[in-house]
Amino acid sequence: MTAGPDDEQSGLTALARGLSAPKGFVDASLAAPAPGTIRLLGGIPAPAALPVEAIGKASAQLWQTPDAAVASLQYSPARGSAALCDWIAQREGVDPSRIVVTNGGMHGLALAVLTVVERGATVAVDDPVFPGFLWALEVSTTQILPVPVVADGFDVEHLARRLATGARIAAAYTVPDFHNPAQVSLSAPKRQALIELAERYGFYVIVDNPYRELRFGGQDQGVAVFNQSDRAIHVNSFTKTLGPGWRVGWLVLPDHLVDPVTRLRNRLDVHTSSVTQAIIERLLTDDAQWFDGVVRSATALYQERAGVLIDALREQLPGALDIVAPEGGLFLWPRLTDDAVDPAALFRRAVAHGVVYQPGEFFAADPRERSSGRHLRLSYSDRSPEELREAVRRLALAF
Repeated sequence: MTAGPDDEQSGLTALARGLSAPKGFVDASLAAPAPGTIRLLGGIPAPAALPVEAIGKASAQLWQTPDAAVASLQYSPARGSAALCDWIAQREGVDPSRIVVTNGGMHGLALAVLTVVERGATVAVDDPVFPGFLWALEVSTTQILPVPVVADGFDVEHLARRLATGARIAAAYTVPDFHNPAQVSLSAPKRQALIELAERYGFYVIVDNPYRELRFGGQDQGVAVFNQSDRAIHVNSFTKTLGPGWRVGWLVLPDHLVDPVTRLRNRLDVHTSSVTQAIIERLLTDDAQWFDGVVRSATALYQERAGVLIDALREQLPGALDIVAPEGGLFLWPRLTDDAVDPAALFRRAVAHGVVYQPGEFFAADPRERSSGRHLRLSYSDRSPEELREAVRRLALAF
């Protein structure tokens, strides 16, 4: 006898039953894109930006060194290998004891949530928000306090007003550099103000920073204010630089959270792959300038592609979109200027013409807030200049 949906649900925990379907990413069931469709969808590194040849050499060297190869096939410390923690710590300007290596950025977010967010607690989040954080948050709570993202990032004054009138939160979440999806960066004064607010009200700031290295314009707003605070958990990864397939990231933790996170980690996945850590160690430490060179090449590529996309939009759709040139990252967040344009209908027509993007509505933390729905999130990272120009030509047909 085949079990029905209700029977299948009855054997699940409340947590497993309660997890929502993925939100925020276009899939085939929604858009049904035809073959040949140009996808401006994910924050995917450009194939040309990935250091495939160097990775191949480092991998071969590992297996040609018997002692190192055997060590890489054994268990490693829960916090991460010493050499990798040292490299990350030097880059972050902290003591290595405060680093925990993770299985990518999402793992870091989940560990942060499980450590500092009690079940049912409220967490302040960006609005618009990276939907992946809401997935990570669901392991503890679905109670959120949306905070607008404005021209200089997370609206700290808005949060301060809510706290002053009685709101209480366990944590605040933001993407401070080249926000996904809103492309803006949190200003240095706001970074300081957010930490001061966390210290005053006793909540943690979960800082999600995977795009930080990918700056090609503007002024770096700095991360020292986060890394020096006892109220910040700084999450980063090699996903956007060396590739998401590694599943290697890290947390910069306050001293008092290192042991709790490590104990939690020991009850989940024990440690990040020793093999991947060993290969990345070789890449990072054999040549002290290598990683910076990879980043420089990647940011030059993304700067060119962002420029191509913006020029094509302004040329083929003059006045149709309000566009702010990004200073880094992988996304453009243009806004429809004509209120008569129906975003949902435009999206359907775009799919019919062979171009698909992320509608802004999928990033709204507060479904009552309509402003995100007037935006399009266009990813330029993994599309060639020719593909970007053709994508805009098809989008113009949709208009």
